[in-house]
Amino acid sequence: MKTHLILPAAFIAALTLSACKPKEANTGTTLELQNVSYDPTREFYEEFNAAFAKKWEAEGKGKITVTQSHGGSGKQARAVIDGQPADVVTLALSLDIDMISKERGLLSSDWQAKFPNNSSPYTSTIVFVVRKGNPKDIKDWGDLVKEGTQVITPNPKTGGAPRWAYLAGWAWAEKNNGNDQAAAQDFIAKLYKNVPVLDSGARGSTTTFAQRNIGDVLISWENEAHLIAKEFPGQTEIVYPSISILAEPPVAVVEKTAEKRGTTAAAKAYLDFLYTPEGQDLAGKHFYRPRDPQALAKYSSTFPKIELVTIDHFGGWEKAQATHFADGGIFDRIYEPAPK
Repeated sequence: MKTHLILPAAFIAALTLSACKPKEANTGTTLELQNVSYDPTREFYEEFNAAFAKKWEAEGKGKITVTQSHGGSGKQARAVIDGQPADVVTLALSLDIDMISKERGLLSSDWQAKFPNNSSPYTSTIVFVVRKGNPKDIKDWGDLVKEGTQVITPNPKTGGAPRWAYLAGWAWAEKNNGNDQAAAQDFIAKLYKNVPVLDSGARGSTTTFAQRNIGDVLISWENEAHLIAKEFPGQTEIVYPSISILAEPPVAVVEKTAEKRGTTAAAKAYLDFLYTPEGQDLAGKHFYRPRDPQALAKYSSTFPKIELVTIDHFGGWEKAQATHFADGGIFDRIYEPAPK
């Protein structure tokens, strides 16, 4: 059994970089970038970083290395705010990058205009992972609140995937209850009563479900569901619910940090590479939905069509955060930790 997927500790530790870095004009030296990212992007960026470094050197710009830091998206944003020297952030939702901009001013407030598609080079969605044979016959969101069904999902206060998942479940409950908000809240409360443990991020929940063998169903990023299937062949199945959410993980240059470290041009080139045919192909290979139509078509068999709501359905991330996930919000009011 491989350890890179299910043992996250080795990847989560932040790498301390020197404050003094070689300037980008100094070809022949090794430039260092740090990408602070969310939980399930490890495998994608390992391959992407190698491809980018190869291209950078082939263009005569010298050697470049990219270090990675991973964890729940909200926790990662907080780490950057608290001083982690990220040149770029590739997080699970725009709210987390907005927080870096507002609280520390490390990048401009119009950061989403700096790259195509609101600085979101690929998309994803939320699906279910069940045990082989689907013994609990889980087909849709309504099955997650059945008595005796253990649901594994991370803490929406700290991770990006669980916030997307929570909202996808809320949208399903609205649709199936005549847009009754009280009914949707009641559904979400019942769902979290079936959650025995809240990990801080998506990879932690993967470990809980796949390695520790806890739970009947994992609410998961689509790409993470496919990684689990590769890591544990024949042990799990992927179930697509009738409705989910269009997740648009964004990217940004942490402008003030990159300027200080002399990495601005390299950091921009790094994120630009995500939009190239090679970058888009790597995204599809690692089970993210590419923006490029050709790359998306190449991997179309991996991505079933599914009804997707967007964050605009909830009034945007700022409103959704204040309503559901801020201190004293709906999640705080409905969540009761499972008895030990």
